[in-house]
Amino acid sequence: MSKREFFINRYKQLGWEFADIQPKQAIRINRSNVESEKLLIRLKKSGVQLKQIPFLKKAYWVNKSKVSVGATAEYLLGFYSIQEAASQIPVSTFTKLKEKKVLDACAAPGGKTVQLADLMDNTGQIVALDVNKKRLRALANHLERCHVKNSIVFFLDARQNSFLNLKFDRILIDVPCSGNFTMDKNWFNRRTIRDIKQNAKLQRELLAKCINCLDDHGEIVYSTCSLEPEENELNMDWAIKNLNLKIEKIDCYGEKGVINVFGQKLSNSITRCKRIWPGKTQGFFVCKLRRKW
Repeated sequence: MSKREFFINRYKQLGWEFADIQPKQAIRINRSNVESEKLLIRLKKSGVQLKQIPFLKKAYWVNKSKVSVGATAEYLLGFYSIQEAASQIPVSTFTKLKEKKVLDACAAPGGKTVQLADLMDNTGQIVALDVNKKRLRALANHLERCHVKNSIVFFLDARQNSFLNLKFDRILIDVPCSGNFTMDKNWFNRRTIRDIKQNAKLQRELLAKCINCLDDHGEIVYSTCSLEPEENELNMDWAIKNLNLKIEKIDCYGEKGVINVFGQKLSNSITRCKRIWPGKTQGFFVCKLRRKW
């Protein structure tokens, strides 16, 4: 059995019939910087044909464009961000972001950081961390281009967050993950179960450390662009059993989390997670967590 067949068979066991998907390019309007209608008119005049994404706010698929949407004056002015549709979902699941203190634990290259700032109306405070210097430069450029005023960036491993000596109302942990085949043509050739298990271990470490700086009544949103249950449902099952966390129901695009994983029965609360199989978007996984009381 080839590696491709091996992974496709895994997905079938989890309830998804493989389809070779190429997600559409998508943009998200930074409403803090421009009125949506004015931007849509300007882009239409430039030959950019957009279609609204029904399960997101201020987000559009790029159906056709005479120009590169990453090189327009409107993009350079920070009026919109290029952000794949599924990638916009995790931040949208937070509640009451305005005036909150937010940790973006694995922030670079910054798409979700900018989205957080936009939904916060540049109020409150965002602390953005990452361990990759090159990606941090991309993050800083992204924040500057989009006129984000409420964020501070640290070159810091989120597992060392005690250095900050802060408590956060909201924590986004968009963890480093194994990715998926929709965004990488060579994914099946490169990926191994060993890689996936190593990533899952790192993800648990990040989650376990970040919980220490969560306010008592705060929220954590955990997300990956992986399809592998070791990095998704199995990690969440571990979290609720070991970190005194509970899973909150979220209302967003996607299917229920899988609770029967290769013969292993997980907590029923895992169904509150959202597993996004490749289709309208790339693959993704999203879960919201709170402390148990």
